[in-house]
Amino acid sequence: MVRYLLACLAVCGGVGAHAACLDDAAVADFVEKYTTRTPVAAPEGLSDVDAACTRAKLHALLVPRLGPAIGYKAGLTNAAVQKRFNTDKPVWGRLYEGMVLANGAVVGATFGARPLFEADMLVRVRSDAINVAQTPQEVLDAIDQVIPFIELPDLMVQAPQRLDGAGLAAINVAARLGVAGQPIGIPAMRADRYAMLDALRDMKIRVTDDKGTALAEGRGSDLLGHPLQAVVWLAGALATEGLKLKPGDLISLGSFSPLLPPRSGSGITATYEGLPGKVSVNVNFK
Repeated sequence: MVRYLLACLAVCGGVGAHAACLDDAAVADFVEKYTTRTPVAAPEGLSDVDAACTRAKLHALLVPRLGPAIGYKAGLTNAAVQKRFNTDKPVWGRLYEGMVLANGAVVGATFGARPLFEADMLVRVRSDAINVAQTPQEVLDAIDQVIPFIELPDLMVQAPQRLDGAGLAAINVAARLGVAGQPIGIPAMRADRYAMLDALRDMKIRVTDDKGTALAEGRGSDLLGHPLQAVVWLAGALATEGLKLKPGDLISLGSFSPLLPPRSGSGITATYEGLPGKVSVNVNFK
């Protein structure tokens, strides 16, 4: 990847010139470094089209190594995180088999080249109707579970501060691992569904360590005004590339908290206040 970026700078006339879809050798190098958890140079100067092209090449190489895709990740759905990556719109990547671990999982603090954690949430697709959903209510009608989730992304690059939105999309939105809590079923009664819709928007998410120290917090409305709005956005973005969500797919909705570094020997809990029952998910770093 480093050789490719230097060549591009030479051909394009220097820093700030327009890059292009990373070539096959550069993507293969990234996959090798992903496998060995070795930082790589950040892809820079990509357009959205370049990023989509690079992500497609990456997907073709990751499937033989990681197994089939099991869903999607909507990233940068939180305005504060968008600002961190110098963009004003979400991006998406794929989730692969084996990425989603059970509640309470023990994970090495060095699980990636640039490991981080954040409070997130998964939903599971029930119906193809999700592909034409235009509102959070229509999304709720097309899913069968919401699942508390601590995502464990890996920014992978030598200088994370150089990543922008397109660069993040090109590296599959830093998808690496995540820990899922107990699924919450979608109520059958319409009145209960309305209540859940409001609860998802108004819930407070608290991130604490194993000593009870507060590390971060957020609200459901931090994601595009309503967390299920992330699914509306994702379905539309996939449609522009001829892709569709399908029943059984898992969708990661985005960051309710800042990206934080893991610390060996610590435990992290995300609690979702306002949802029915005591809803939380926990990961332990070794």
